[in-house]
Amino acid sequence: MSPARQMGKKLRKLREARGMSQAALAKDAAISEGYLLRLEAGRQDPTLGVLERLAKALGVKVRTLLE
Repeated sequence: MSPARQMGKKLRKLREARGMSQAALAKDAAISEGYLLRLEAGRQDPTLGVLERLAKALGVKVRTLLE
């Protein structure tokens, strides 16, 4: 499994565990829903800034998203 796909799977799992919709997470992280969809599908790599915003919105460390 590619690193992008692994990160996307982790991102989706964390989002769902918090009961967040894609729309809510995208809004909290200040990214588009389409971009979040591509990230969760492992079709796009996030920038460091996006990783930081996603981690903050999910209440985790960036490291958690990359493990």
